[in-house]
Amino acid sequence: MEIILKQDVDNLGHKDDIVKVRNGYATNYLIPRGMAVMATASAVKMHQENLRQRAHKEAKVREDAQALAARLAACQIKIVTKVSSNGKVFGSVNNIQVAEALAAQGIEVDRRNITFTGAEALKEVGVHEAVIKIYREINATIQVEVVGEE
Repeated sequence: MEIILKQDVDNLGHKDDIVKVRNGYATNYLIPRGMAVMATASAVKMHQENLRQRAHKEAKVREDAQALAARLAACQIKIVTKVSSNGKVFGSVNNIQVAEALAAQGIEVDRRNITFTGAEALKEVGVHEAVIKIYREINATIQVEVVGEE
């Protein structure tokens, strides 16, 4: 029996794949749990149309994400904070502060998508790199400069 997967199934396939399985596996396990639907002629035709429309939308989202990545690559953020005499930051500079600094420049980024290379937060004065996940495999790297208050 051929089925269309509605979600990823281990050792079988990924979402939207059309796979052939045994009748009992499909009717007793996959279909009742909502993991798949039968691949009838009308279901396959509708599935192909949905994939075609989704590919068009995905191309637009990817294009927007790459444009945002190009804007972010040109950004450099400067964060002023209190530091000790030996260059250690009191507390730390985290992804929330970086997201706020980007918002001040007119770029909205979710703070959960910001990570620092090699650390969870910045604890020293200097220039550091932050990686921002924009869309699936599209990432942007920005420079974050941490400086002490005068």
